Amino acid sequence: MRVDLTTKPYNLDAEGIKWVKDTIAGMSVEEKIGQLFINMGSERTEEYLTGVLNNYHIGGVRYNPGMAEEVYEQNKILQENSKIPLLIAANTEAGGNGACKDGTYIGVEVKIAATNDTKYAYEMGRVSGVEAAAIGCNWSFAPIVDINRNWRNPIIATRTWSGDVDKTIALSLAYMKGIQESGIAPAAKHFPGDGIDERDQHLSFSVNPYSTEEWDATFGKVYGTLFDAGLPSIMAGHISLPEYVKHFNPEATVQEQILPATLNKYILTDLLRDKMGFNGLVVTDASHMVAMTSAMKRQDMLPTAIAAGSDLFLFFNDPDEDFQWMLDGYNNGVITDDRLEEALTRILGTKAALGLHKKAKTEILPSKEEAMAKIGLPENKAIAVEVADKAITLVKNNQNIFPISPEKTKRVLLVNVEGHKGGFGAMIGGEAVRPVDTLKGILEAEGFEVSIWESTEERINKLPEEERAAAVANVYAQKRPIKELIAAYDLIINVASVQPNTDQRIQWPASKGTPDIPFYVHEIPTIFVSVQAPNHLADVPQVQTYINTYDSKDFTLQALVNKMVGRSEFTGVSPVDAFCGFLDTRY
Repeated sequence: MRVDLTTKPYNLDAEGIKWVKDTIAGMSVEEKIGQLFINMGSERTEEYLTGVLNNYHIGGVRYNPGMAEEVYEQNKILQENSKIPLLIAANTEAGGNGACKDGTYIGVEVKIAATNDTKYAYEMGRVSGVEAAAIGCNWSFAPIVDINRNWRNPIIATRTWSGDVDKTIALSLAYMKGIQESGIAPAAKHFPGDGIDERDQHLSFSVNPYSTEEWDATFGKVYGTLFDAGLPSIMAGHISLPEYVKHFNPEATVQEQILPATLNKYILTDLLRDKMGFNGLVVTDASHMVAMTSAMKRQDMLPTAIAAGSDLFLFFNDPDEDFQWMLDGYNNGVITDDRLEEALTRILGTKAALGLHKKAKTEILPSKEEAMAKIGLPENKAIAVEVADKAITLVKNNQNIFPISPEKTKRVLLVNVEGHKGGFGAMIGGEAVRPVDTLKGILEAEGFEVSIWESTEERINKLPEEERAAAVANVYAQKRPIKELIAAYDLIINVASVQPNTDQRIQWPASKGTPDIPFYVHEIPTIFVSVQAPNHLADVPQVQTYINTYDSKDFTLQALVNKMVGRSEFTGVSPVDAFCGFLDTRY
């Protein structure tokens, strides 16, 4: 498929097309191969950054967020020392905080969707664009346009808009409009679509099992609409699409069917390019993810990704090794001259569409003073507060409990509900201030008497080591009369803070008859609040009042209390099936 630079998403004039062609003609083979790589920087020093540019001739970077000033300096060094202007990407999935740590958080996508107003998707894109562009970014790996139809999915629980196709389209178009106003190229992800499988591509294979008809009516409709609107780029996911592979090749082997899209010519060329007519840029998802790395030897994987239809390869493992393997893939014919030319034309065409070819290296970034003046503006932070007020969703309310007040339910018990504690979360210590601690202060300011339940596990861990085994053995004997619980509290609020990018499931403690688990929903007024993943009704179907806040920011918890005491209304509309497809969760 030849690249047409005169039409969307490039819309280049003769000067821009000439720059693309002349630049490619003037590149060595090594420089051409280098353009295929997006680097993840391990340092921000000038020595490191210029070394990567000089040694590997990279096409762009996607860095880890730092403070605005240090990211600005990093990007200034990169652009001023690169022979060809760079694509510099950020993950602005929830606002400008994806570009720099002091950028403005607006809200995760599902929270934005719960406002039921595309205005806030536009605002999230707009603020993301203003702040990211200020510090030198020109590309964003957002919006996430996956369709959330499996509550067990560990990747996109809060990171994508909805389970509804039309809502996904409307919000994605609004985000695109907002971010492109600042000259940022959005990259929708993760083609051909996550949200149906329940596995994590970081750790395992992942399959989109939809038939060709189902896919066309859902993910195909989303991407097709965005393509028509001029979407400049997509991120291909390490997700297989077996039914479309069989559509193009009825004789395809099982291995060909389950090959992830990033390595699958049937998906990236036959479907994306030929059938759907996408003319824009394709970047792979991160190349350290198991769904990609376990598909074949890495030395084969690199050139196979480009041969299949990816234009850019995301992240080196060992840069010397990866660069050589990509070069070998070209020299041995896995990457043909035509395929390399096509990829380079899209890469440089995207850079020209962003106007990078028209600027001197020292003029690509604004002045530092001008840039810093755009970060974290109060009027932008106010949007996040507004989003919280609009988004908080009263999913289930089968009891006449609101408004709560110190007059009716003076004595409140807060119960901290957690998920799996292993992995990186355990290593970095989790939340510095738990949501229950923040809520305690807010409720006390309203006049409630508030206690936080100390779990059985917490109490046992405080015992001398020699006493713990006996205490654990006695867990099941720690029952007490229900009247003691009723006598002590007027209201219990369970607060689930379970990180959404895990298995999302609540991990109940091995205790009986204590407030850890809400067995007492018919004994004492009980409210269950999830402040992260929106799918916890699957684990607490018995609760009669269930609320999703979608994050645990201080201003979100204040908005929650405002609603519980009747100061404002619950207006959020759940964009996903918070009942998780079960009958019992509704009653």
